[in-house]
Amino acid sequence: MRSRIEQDPKYSYLAARVLTNDLYRDVIKTDEFEPEFEQLYRQGLQTSIAQGVASERLDARMNEFDFDALSQALDLSRDKLFEYLGIQTLYERYFVRDLSQRILEVPQYFWMRVAMGLALNEEKSKWVSYAIEFYNTMSSLRYVPSTPTLFHSGTTHPQMSSCYLTTVEDKLEHIFKSIGDNAQLSKWSGGLGNDWTNIRATGAQIKSTNVGSQGVIPFLKISDATTAAINRSGKRRGATCVYLETWHYDIEDFIELRKNTGDDRRRTHDTNTANWIPDLFMKRVINDGQWTLFSPEETPELHHMYGKAFEQKYIEYERKADAGEIRLFKRMRAIELWRKMINSLYSTGHPWMTFKDPSNIRSPQDHVGVVHSSNLCTEITLNTSAEETAVCNLGSINLVRHVENGMINYDMLKETALQAMRMLDNVIDLNFYPTIEAKNSNMRHRPVGLGIMGWQDMLYTLGMQFDSEDAVELADSTMEYIAYHAILGSSMLAKEKGKYATYQGSKWSRNLFPQDTIALLEEERGMPIEVDRSSKMDWTPVREHVRVYGMRNSNCMAIAPTATISTIVGSLPSIEPIYNNIYTKSNVTGEFTVINEQLVIDLKKRNLWNSEILEKMKHYDGSIQNIPEIPQDIKDRYKEIFEIEPQWVIKQAARRSKWIDQSQSLNLFIKTESGKNISDMYIMAWESGLKTTYYLRTLGASSVEKSTVDINKKFETIPPITPPLVIMPDMPLTPPSSQTSGDPNLNICESCQ
Repeated sequence: MRSRIEQDPKYSYLAARVLTNDLYRDVIKTDEFEPEFEQLYRQGLQTSIAQGVASERLDARMNEFDFDALSQALDLSRDKLFEYLGIQTLYERYFVRDLSQRILEVPQYFWMRVAMGLALNEEKSKWVSYAIEFYNTMSSLRYVPSTPTLFHSGTTHPQMSSCYLTTVEDKLEHIFKSIGDNAQLSKWSGGLGNDWTNIRATGAQIKSTNVGSQGVIPFLKISDATTAAINRSGKRRGATCVYLETWHYDIEDFIELRKNTGDDRRRTHDTNTANWIPDLFMKRVINDGQWTLFSPEETPELHHMYGKAFEQKYIEYERKADAGEIRLFKRMRAIELWRKMINSLYSTGHPWMTFKDPSNIRSPQDHVGVVHSSNLCTEITLNTSAEETAVCNLGSINLVRHVENGMINYDMLKETALQAMRMLDNVIDLNFYPTIEAKNSNMRHRPVGLGIMGWQDMLYTLGMQFDSEDAVELADSTMEYIAYHAILGSSMLAKEKGKYATYQGSKWSRNLFPQDTIALLEEERGMPIEVDRSSKMDWTPVREHVRVYGMRNSNCMAIAPTATISTIVGSLPSIEPIYNNIYTKSNVTGEFTVINEQLVIDLKKRNLWNSEILEKMKHYDGSIQNIPEIPQDIKDRYKEIFEIEPQWVIKQAARRSKWIDQSQSLNLFIKTESGKNISDMYIMAWESGLKTTYYLRTLGASSVEKSTVDINKKFETIPPITPPLVIMPDMPLTPPSSQTSGDPNLNICESCQ
């Protein structure tokens, strides 16, 4: 059955039905074709929960619900919404199992268990009503929480947060405490973002022992080993991203951490890396200025300052270095360091480019601390310190499920956003916190990150082209609408349950909403940010509500990668264009081919879908641009990611960023191998005011199997679309050690998904 999915996506739903029916037999001891199936399905919910409680996997309070009401609320037809990959993913990793590894859930039990767990924070008299509301929002695939919430909601250890952000202090005891905290946080499914900029550089003096420091790299090697040793919740390997600011004396060694060559004692093969870049560095790159590297114990203020204050202090330290008052520093052309950063990104995919100043200047919480880094997937921008480990609680709206009859159902989208904010806020109080620093931070500030997925799917259903001004405008207006109701929803929760503890003095309390902060960034940067500032909605009611009642959450929005939860709901990940129209997927049951369902639907409408078109798509690794039978309007609508110029991704992200109080996990894709073009792309992202970027993906070999012996010969007269090799003389690039495969989810971190 799976082998036929490439012929028609309907086989994916049929294969899902077969797998689901096997699950019915295992869990409720019947199948959907038996006359008592529905009765046994509904009755089995209470049994499933009771077995989970008895095996000490589920919270004992889960037995206290009104199961007559809950079982009647189950919509059994929603089991048929899943494609094969979605139900296979749930089967392998998400359904609760007892201690003998026997599965206790079928799909609707799963959604209801998650909903029940999230309702435990409400008044007990309202548990059932909220559980049913939450269930309907999730089981209809309109909104899905992140993976840790799906894993652990309603369990005895409900660690439902996605990522944790820490700052490591320049003290040996705190360094190893932080590594120990990493192990505890990772054990319970948390992805990690560690800020290491405070650690003194290689050769810096250690006064207590009067010896030179070995710098930050050896400690990152220990952290890397910790990451590799932890298997999160027994279901995913550990995942960490380490951040270093661009002026740190060890930055050149840091850039090389992911290389496959050189001294392996100074390589971190299991850790992601990211540059934390101040605006001043970018200005000097553009102006071909000089850049000075320092050790943080001699320049202690730099890491905790941003904007104009950082620039003034940095220039002051440069003068001190010139005057001989700084012991350890290095002077170089900024463009030289930038080239090393770009070259490493191209050849290893790391370190990612993230921007310190917009992350801080636009932060709602500028009154209580500094954003020292982002998280594992670069969409979270929260304050950290030795006393506070920032926590991100995430979930995503599935946009395509809000399209009806070729139009966006905005009333449904509003309802989904309001329900999502309530679920996300409940996570904070229900959560199991592996460290006291994480609990302190989350309870004080109560940040959440409501995101989106299925963006490209929505464009397909609306008949829109990704690389178009219409899509840019839609990115703007849909994000505004979601932001409007996310912020209003948080303020409504504040009216009901109270403001978050550090609300007073925040940008919210000063009537500064995300869209207002672009002007602040522009002023601090001293450069124009060419982003449309217009609004389509009347924000006066929301501002007035916040003025009167405050906010329940310090932060409301963040767009995570969503690759795994998108697989569950059958949508394309996050805000990205489609990677391939056809590609090979591998899981524990083997390999099979996945094809763009909407493309097949549109080709069928024009009587163009047949085995020959399928073979040609395989020959071109999913691309349809060189298939003459396919009309141009379909070719334009179904471009793959490497057939879309990256500025369209950046332009859409910049317009969304206007409304987002955190950031976006933004992968950038480029088919050129020109260092200059890659450099220009990242400079455009910075100039557009973006806070962070994620993976750089360059064009690589597809993994789609050529399933017919003579397929290459058959179409050999049609040239492939692989671009020519272009190496710019002013920015030579090292070839990547491994190519990107046709699987769009390859090497993508999973914590936020």
